[in-house]
Amino acid sequence: MKHYPGVILAGGEARRMGGTAETKVDKAMVKLGGAPLIERVISRLEPQCATLAISANGDPKRYAAFGYPILPDATPEQNGPLAGVLAGLDWAAMKGFEAIVTVATDTPFFPKDLVTRLGAVAQPEGFGIAVTEEAGETRWHPTFGLWPVDLRHDLRIALARHQRRMLQFAESKGAVPVLFETAEGEDPFFNVNTPDDLQQAEAQLA
Repeated sequence: MKHYPGVILAGGEARRMGGTAETKVDKAMVKLGGAPLIERVISRLEPQCATLAISANGDPKRYAAFGYPILPDATPEQNGPLAGVLAGLDWAAMKGFEAIVTVATDTPFFPKDLVTRLGAVAQPEGFGIAVTEEAGETRWHPTFGLWPVDLRHDLRIALARHQRRMLQFAESKGAVPVLFETAEGEDPFFNVNTPDDLQQAEAQLA
């Protein structure tokens, strides 16, 4: 499934990590096991994709060392991860791709077969979102999905109407749930939001 490009969603102010409006923390650069979170995400996603891009606002120089295009939000206002998805879709369309796979920069343990499984269920022109199940409850992970470039027009309209909820938009467009199993209670989409989460991730890495 390496014909899909990957887009890393690296926005967010990381306030739960200790950042504020005045002293922002770049969550993507928070270190886990001595390496920035985004570096660990790149290492996991790179073998699965044709190429990568990083969706991020602000100074692009902070990610220059990784060697991938930096995509600022495509809308005048910063509308969160959906705006990052739109930027990724616009970029992919210019490159001639049919779809993108998105991942979150704060989720370092996502499956190594993420792209293959999303693509197998959704197909190139389809739309799939990762889900997990625990105790009979389904949990959607909309930052991990296969998004066809044909969604660009509808997504642009949704953002203009200030729609920011990824799952709401995905469900309205018929996204297919793609089930990923949890191993011994471990969520492959565990994300690092707080210092306690970072400690848990360090333990999992060890």
